[in-house]
Amino acid sequence: MAAESALVFSRRDFLLTTGALVVSASGLHSSSAFAQTAAGSAVAKQFPPPDQLDSWIAILPDGTAEAFFGKMDMGQGLEVAIAQVVAEELDMSIDRVTIRMGDTATTCNQGGASGSTGVSLGAKPLRNAAAEARRILIERASMVLSVPAEKLTVTNGVIAAAGASSKSVSYAQLIGGKQFDSAVEWNKAVGNFMDVKGQAKPKAPSEYRLVGTSAARRDVPGKIFGTSDYVTDVRVPGMLHARMIRPPRGGSTIASVNADSIRNARVVREGEFLAVVSENEWDAIQAARALEVQWTDGPTDAFPGTDGLHDHIRTAEVVKREDATRKGDTEAAFKSAARVVQAEYQWPLQSHSSMGPACAVAHVRDGEATVWTGSQKPHSTRDGVAKLLGLPPEKVRGVWVMGPGSYGRNDAGDAAMDAAYLSKLTGRPVRVQGMRSDGTAWDPKGAACVHRARAALDASGKVTAYEFISKGLSRVNVMFNESDPRDCLTGQSLGMPLNPGAGLGTPSESYAFGAKLLAWEVVPPLLDRCSPLRTSHLRDPLGPEVHFGSEQFIDEIAAAVGADPVEFRLRYISAPRDAAVVKAAAEKAGWTPHKTHGKRVARNGVLHGRGIAYAQRGETVVAVIAQIEVSPKNGRVWARKFTVAHDCGLIINPQSLRQTIEGNVVQGLSRTLFEEVQFDRKQVTSVDWASYPILEMKDAPESIDIVLINSTEIAPSGAGEPTMRCVPAAVANAFWDATGVRMRRVPLSPARVKAALAHI
Repeated sequence: MAAESALVFSRRDFLLTTGALVVSASGLHSSSAFAQTAAGSAVAKQFPPPDQLDSWIAILPDGTAEAFFGKMDMGQGLEVAIAQVVAEELDMSIDRVTIRMGDTATTCNQGGASGSTGVSLGAKPLRNAAAEARRILIERASMVLSVPAEKLTVTNGVIAAAGASSKSVSYAQLIGGKQFDSAVEWNKAVGNFMDVKGQAKPKAPSEYRLVGTSAARRDVPGKIFGTSDYVTDVRVPGMLHARMIRPPRGGSTIASVNADSIRNARVVREGEFLAVVSENEWDAIQAARALEVQWTDGPTDAFPGTDGLHDHIRTAEVVKREDATRKGDTEAAFKSAARVVQAEYQWPLQSHSSMGPACAVAHVRDGEATVWTGSQKPHSTRDGVAKLLGLPPEKVRGVWVMGPGSYGRNDAGDAAMDAAYLSKLTGRPVRVQGMRSDGTAWDPKGAACVHRARAALDASGKVTAYEFISKGLSRVNVMFNESDPRDCLTGQSLGMPLNPGAGLGTPSESYAFGAKLLAWEVVPPLLDRCSPLRTSHLRDPLGPEVHFGSEQFIDEIAAAVGADPVEFRLRYISAPRDAAVVKAAAEKAGWTPHKTHGKRVARNGVLHGRGIAYAQRGETVVAVIAQIEVSPKNGRVWARKFTVAHDCGLIINPQSLRQTIEGNVVQGLSRTLFEEVQFDRKQVTSVDWASYPILEMKDAPESIDIVLINSTEIAPSGAGEPTMRCVPAAVANAFWDATGVRMRRVPLSPARVKAALAHI
């Protein structure tokens, strides 16, 4: 197709007439596919119906299979794992299975990439659908071959009579290019928990031949050789380039705009929504820099400044509290305690600091819209754009294209909303691309918090009560997706009513203390509208920050009673799986029991230490041991080696799982040692890689040893985030082991370390 088409169709309608799904409807990522996708960017009349098998599985004329997956691979190797699951149930080779991801015109809304649920929840309906497709195909083959179904076998999509391979029929011959026209049960749940099932029972783990093997990822070559296309590569005929203009100070509003101050671009403004658009990107960049805008001063003290953040949190009013765990009478136990151990821990605001700032392309015309987005939740993008533009959701198509990463709610959703609104105002397709400073300064931040912990001990040193209370900014000051424009800068700049949420988190573990209180408290946002310090989900939304405090405090209690950190954990862990994971990590790392911090053994002026942390995340259990080196002279902390024991139930792809764990360790280490949003009383000052440093190669671990525990009796339970929540505390506990000094605030930057060790 060379020209824009106004054709409106559904995937189901298209299959009924042609028997196959073509590239232009599925949003592939090759350069030619981009052109076809842009040209054929019609939206669907209806969502793919979840109660139809054809919405999940298709057999194409050549006998290959396509599975339609409502989540997406954000770099964790999910695509190949889903292909393994589908190929397993269809009895096909993996290379004959294609996974179509994240296009609202062709996939059901499975909640996007979120919560480490890609395999744990996302694979389940695909597994069931593939099993049901195989059952139907075998039944049809039974009729064609006049052989009882139980006497048939399947090998790579060919069904044959047992012992008579010449009597066979292929999937392509049975249904290639046609529909199954078969209903499946749908649980009618929303988001991540969507599931379907048919009459077929999926295979038992003992029957697997593909699941559990390390099939190679298919996205790596394109990334290595630079042949993969990203959302920044999307081009639509007649497209304008745009740059958003954000206020220079928190709370500032527009007093006036001098549209004559720029050339080769024009100003687009509605309320506080301000942008420049141009026929080419460089002119848009120059115009954004040159545009003369008079801003109001705004509040003189919109923010407390980086150094005043935690004092602000301590004294701020509590707008919501939740006692997530309350067991026994903690107050009575503290009153009668022979000894009380207590501590406080601090976690800063952190940026997603994605590899690149967000980009999105939108085309709004004739009462419908198409948006190409790098968001990890394109179905949410569709819903948010529909609300923003006043369109029915079925008139909006969201097409996911690989972006610079997310792992939470970064600036991708804002870019999509901005592009859609600009397209509406200009009547042209619009591409919005941020600059580095936009991506670091204006993305939603990971919530900052302060943790108060105390433990009551009896005369024998037994813990009789444990209390851990987190207080901080909400992890959903703006929601974790862009399904409501009020949660985006676009909607807020247009004056839409705010939609704030209030939530934090508590530790996830199985320590069985006599009395136990785990609670969280949320304070008001630093600025309620259009804030560069709005907070939302960052990878493992509250895991690293909460467990940085809780698992460090467990070590502090162990030290108070003269116990080895591993032995102390095993003394109180109540879940057998959890204990097994801790033991596996300790054994792999060659842990030597010790009851006090290390002897500060220095080699060439460098101190050495080890520390452990453990946590649950859903049904996944992880233990991490860090071995670090600390230089008191220059303040450098090098986490030289990590040992990770990981139990996420049934393992689909061991190699991809290892890579996912390694990614968790590296990103978690970066957040532990380097990352902290800097800001003064008016604005964010972390605007580039110099002012917001992240881990570089020289600071990466020398080795990461991983113990994978394959609990085949437990369904896959997720690996995208659990390891990360253990890394900060493991490093902090190793720091104490090396130095005898507690670091209760992240990051463990060189300046902070030097100050802490000045007396050594």
